[in-house]
Amino acid sequence: MANDSRSERERLKEEYKEHYRKMREIKERASRAKRTQNIVGALKSMDKTEMLNSFDDFLYSVKHKLASVEARLDLAMDSLADESEDTISQQEMDEEMRKSKAKDTLRQVKMEMGLLYNEIEEQANNIKVNKTIGRDSTALSDRSDNEYEEE
Repeated sequence: MANDSRSERERLKEEYKEHYRKMREIKERASRAKRTQNIVGALKSMDKTEMLNSFDDFLYSVKHKLASVEARLDLAMDSLADESEDTISQQEMDEEMRKSKAKDTLRQVKMEMGLLYNEIEEQANNIKVNKTIGRDSTALSDRSDNEYEEE
């Protein structure tokens, strides 16, 4: 009799555990669905004009930097073309000087263009919007962003 009641208690205990596992799983699903719903709502209510304005500002700054680099290159090329040659030996020396100046100028412009590209990449990365609506601080530490994108 004691053995029967003990086995019955163990069976009931396992049933309760299974019941609580299912309840916890359902609560987790509901929580994930709620977070997904909050994210979707936030995305729908986002102010698109603000994002477009920030992108337009970014694009304007890129065009401005590119135009200034092109203007400097034009000035450097014009200054090389405007130099006059006095004598043949002077002309050869001037030719070598112009070539070296042109190489230095082109090297500098290429370096600035590389820096400009890095600045553009940095600004593009800064434009990204962090989606924080619907997340609590414990969920942020427990889950990665990839999991939110998959849902």
